[in-house]
Amino acid sequence: MRTSEDLRKMLFDIDHRSYPAYKQTKGEYRFDGYVLSIDHVQGDPFASPSKVSVRVGAGMAGFPEDYYTASHRRVALEDDLTRRFAEAVRKNDRRDSGSGKSGLIASSRPGQEVLERTCCRVIPGSGEIIFRMEVGFPAFGRSINSKELIHMLFDLLPEYVKTALTYHEKEKSRYEDMLYLADDRLAIREALKEEGLVAFVADGAVLPRKSGVSDLPMEKAVPFKSPESLRFKLTLPHAGEISGMGIREGITLIVGGGYHGKSTLLKALEKGVYDHIRGDGREYVITENSAMKIRSEDGRCVHSEDISLFISNLPDGRDAGDFSTEDASGSTSQAANVIEAIECGTGTLLIDEDTCATNFMVRDELMQRVINKEKEPITPFIDRMRYIKDSFGISCILVAGSSGAFFGVADNIIQMDSYVPYDITDTAKTEFEKSGIRSSGISDAKEPDFSRMVSRVGIFRDKDRIKVKSHGKDGFSIDREDVDIRYLEQLADHEQTLALAQIVKLASLEIIDGNKTFRSVLDQIGQRLDKEGLETLCGRLPSCGLAKPRRQEIAAALNRCRFLRIIRK
Repeated sequence: MRTSEDLRKMLFDIDHRSYPAYKQTKGEYRFDGYVLSIDHVQGDPFASPSKVSVRVGAGMAGFPEDYYTASHRRVALEDDLTRRFAEAVRKNDRRDSGSGKSGLIASSRPGQEVLERTCCRVIPGSGEIIFRMEVGFPAFGRSINSKELIHMLFDLLPEYVKTALTYHEKEKSRYEDMLYLADDRLAIREALKEEGLVAFVADGAVLPRKSGVSDLPMEKAVPFKSPESLRFKLTLPHAGEISGMGIREGITLIVGGGYHGKSTLLKALEKGVYDHIRGDGREYVITENSAMKIRSEDGRCVHSEDISLFISNLPDGRDAGDFSTEDASGSTSQAANVIEAIECGTGTLLIDEDTCATNFMVRDELMQRVINKEKEPITPFIDRMRYIKDSFGISCILVAGSSGAFFGVADNIIQMDSYVPYDITDTAKTEFEKSGIRSSGISDAKEPDFSRMVSRVGIFRDKDRIKVKSHGKDGFSIDREDVDIRYLEQLADHEQTLALAQIVKLASLEIIDGNKTFRSVLDQIGQRLDKEGLETLCGRLPSCGLAKPRRQEIAAALNRCRFLRIIRK
């Protein structure tokens, strides 16, 4: 292996030469305590930055083994190191040091959620740390500015490594607080199953966010306080006894006036499938991992989905048991979203009526009398909620404000009043009985058919040159074929979107063969990620910009690929 001095000499020799001369720097170089690897060199100062990584030896990193042996601790540690590295770089931003991307050092910049990423990996067993980044090799015009790169790689980067990627005894209490929080969150998730809960919101949690474009906690927000009847007390390994509202398995209704916190509570529960950093306010807002937000989605494609649980007797004669469309309506899209959630193993449906198709959710008695049932192909969701719970064990948390008919099917009813929750189950049930409203709760349903098969994609012309691009959290493209996922509201980071694109590409090339069911394809993707990690998505060139999505988002992305062929045999 070449040494750091070999790299320094090489850079001096190519100073002021044409930019492509940077290509000869590709390779590994031994620095003091770590190995620098230049994995890919950009061909132009205006092109995508060069891919660079460092492998910090266990001796230099120095983190105690119990910091990364358990997977939940390892992910929390990797997240913390990534944040520290990004902060160190931010303080020395040098992107004005030349043309194009000159001077750029970029790594993942995590938000409020703790996600598994390719940017930083702590190797179990050895304690080595691999940290990946992008570096804009400096230039004047298109001539090499190697003196600036020498400063970046020999002065700045070693300081970043020392500051962010090595253990500091004086910060032991901070490390432990981060790891203890990870332990406590895992304990809550395990307690959910034992207590028959789908979610837990701790007393004192801060649910409102700073603004619609900021995920930071709102200052001076009303702290959450559980109703006494719904309060659960949990004893955590490090925080000791905490209390909060437990949402039981079954059908839970969240009601209240406008601007009183209904949707705020639901949004906190949506993101409760992820862990949050200390200071977020939602550290102890925990939702079971497979919970999925459901909404209507006008215009999405649907592939051979059995939506007969909700749709039947279509006037155009189409088979609702094998329903396909390139342009779904609000009701058919929401029906497909529910069925797809069941298909991929979701345990809880999260629904806000504000983003739903009204005719899919409920039909009042007057409408039922005026429009004969034989003329209405939609069986509303309210009539299937109990069937879904009893047949599939899937709970539902629903925000409702327009129809009291849901009181009849709900197991628990929570009223939000000025951001304070109240248990009004008994009162609401009594009023429902007085109203004379009938709740049909139709039970004569046929279980959906989940035998869809996925055929190999035929759009890729050159399998070795497939271009993948993300569009923030709104979507991605593969070989210029766009996939719209803007309504997957639980995605927390654009790096998850790029990972979804790579997963679809991987599945298309290596897993989908026309002989596997949709569920089987999902299972094999999950097994591959569990066994090989996110690196299996990177091919020959490890990427610093991927974050792990859930099975639910993987399924949703595949279902929205217009270029896939998902059919029934």
